[in-house]
Amino acid sequence: QFLQEAGARLAGFDGVIQGNVPIGSGVSSSAAMEVASAMAWTHLLGLTFEKKALALLCQKAENKFVGVNCGIMDQFVSVFGAAGHAVLIDCRSLQHELVPFDASRAVVLVCNTGVKRELATSAYNERRAQCEEAVRRLSRRYAGISALRDVSVAQFQAAADDLPQPVRRRARHVVTENQRALDSVQALRQGNLAEFGRLMNESHESLRHDYEVTCRELDVMVDLARSVRGTYGSRMTGAGFGGCTVSLVSPDAVDEFRQRVAAGYREAIGLAADISVVVPADGAGRVA
Repeated sequence: QFLQEAGARLAGFDGVIQGNVPIGSGVSSSAAMEVASAMAWTHLLGLTFEKKALALLCQKAENKFVGVNCGIMDQFVSVFGAAGHAVLIDCRSLQHELVPFDASRAVVLVCNTGVKRELATSAYNERRAQCEEAVRRLSRRYAGISALRDVSVAQFQAAADDLPQPVRRRARHVVTENQRALDSVQALRQGNLAEFGRLMNESHESLRHDYEVTCRELDVMVDLARSVRGTYGSRMTGAGFGGCTVSLVSPDAVDEFRQRVAAGYREAIGLAADISVVVPADGAGRVA
């Protein structure tokens, strides 16, 4: 529909969709589907779309069809991801930077709690509305504020009492998380994995206490991951209320991580933990 609205003339085709990205688990399965489908359409029908425009069309599908008022991050990374790199995105200008990630020094492990995030869509939209309320209030105090990214940590701390709860907690998470993202890039550039892991841990605590989108299963999984010697950091990923965690682990600790987290999670929750090693890879594209 949105390709047609953008001027594309579409025709039908027979196809099969196959994938291994867990659905409803906070690892952007919908964005992967949107981007892969859009690229298949454009290739099969000989259409030409600039990559950023394609990512924006896929975001529009998520907003209007799926009903999640998400930003551009998931779709953008699905388009612009690069092997061996993390991606720093400016969601306002849509400029991005590839940040080298040395997979020989640390392994990324994704742990699926096995809990579907039933509340995630409504809670995501609710929190977005709360953040927009924070912007309205803060813009009365500070000029040039059109989003929480325009608010520094110091500015937020000075104006925090102007915000009612839970709006204050929601905004505090976003403002501090924006700074953590920038600090994390600096840590990666410096090869400081301990600092990167500390920021991951801090992020999860903010998501747990300020943004309030974790759940018992996610918190147990993160706590188990952090208990393994060789884990730099661990946090939930996605919209929350279930789904997956992501952990940064020393290569020589991966086997112990798998064993201890799986055993501890089954003992605490009664469910099997699906644990996968993932590597930064190229974004969507034609493979054959």
